[in-house]
Amino acid sequence: MSPERSRRRKPVLLSLLAVMAAFLGVTVATGSATAAPAADLPKHVLTGYWQNFVNDAKPLKLADVPDKYNIVAVSFADATDKPGEVKFSLDPDLSSALGGYTDDQFRADVKTLQSHGQKVVLSVGGEKGTISVTDDASATSFADSIKAAISDYGFDGVDIDLENGVDATYMAQALKSIHDGGGSVITMAPQTIDMQSPDAGYFKLALNVKDILTIVNMQYYNSGTMNGCDGKTYSQGSVDFLTGLACIQLKGGLRDDQVGLGLPASASAAGGGYQDPANTVSALNCLAKGSDCGSYKPDATYPGIRGAMTWSINWDASADYAFSNAVSSGLAGLP
Repeated sequence: MSPERSRRRKPVLLSLLAVMAAFLGVTVATGSATAAPAADLPKHVLTGYWQNFVNDAKPLKLADVPDKYNIVAVSFADATDKPGEVKFSLDPDLSSALGGYTDDQFRADVKTLQSHGQKVVLSVGGEKGTISVTDDASATSFADSIKAAISDYGFDGVDIDLENGVDATYMAQALKSIHDGGGSVITMAPQTIDMQSPDAGYFKLALNVKDILTIVNMQYYNSGTMNGCDGKTYSQGSVDFLTGLACIQLKGGLRDDQVGLGLPASASAAGGGYQDPANTVSALNCLAKGSDCGSYKPDATYPGIRGAMTWSINWDASADYAFSNAVSSGLAGLP
């Protein structure tokens, strides 16, 4: 059963309240700040990164991505010599590994995934990404180059995976321009340190674009210990690490439909932080329903929790899709 079909019927009272709210132009809270999912996506989504490069993971054509993945982030666009500007083209080594995969085939594959209801976004950054948007000129260059890639390849939007800091003011300016220019899906993948407080730059960025933001899939890996929203310290690799840190975002201003859990698809996909995909499902159940929690149990439930992300689809393929099979099934069981 798809996540879209797994939604449960709300009580009649809430339905009547929703009608009254629509008439009066106000919002009714139902225990969490849930809004309608953006960009024609299911209520709960699975995001995965598609590698535009070759490493030990299985190389894939874009059309090989299973339809369990609702959002596919193409990684990565590359910086040019012009501040803020990025460009995208298929990696020659990947093209060779796939027997001559071409840009035109890739463009056709973008359309194929979209015909399945999947969204394809262009990711910028990564571990080695050096894109800098720090003033009006670089914000304009970044936005214009992303909009050009959207026009050329048919991407649905952009993913911000910058691991060397962000300027919350100017990147927000760029993202709003991209959204106005046709990039309807705006996603982010900050590191854990970047989302410890609403005063942190990345968190500020997410809040600055909250009105257009699709999802923040924080990377719960390559992290080390971090503080949870209850003031306790949690170590990566546990359900408590996922729920305790997600709680910071949920209490810090993001809607529950804008929060996702980012995990490595296998032990080979990250330097640390891999855990059994069943833990991801448990954390989602804990956040959404208050069940399957570890030692930490949030003081509220967040039934609209958006979903999960993995690095990467290629590593997932190398592990016989153990992550996506388990987590997509778990997402289907959420409220």
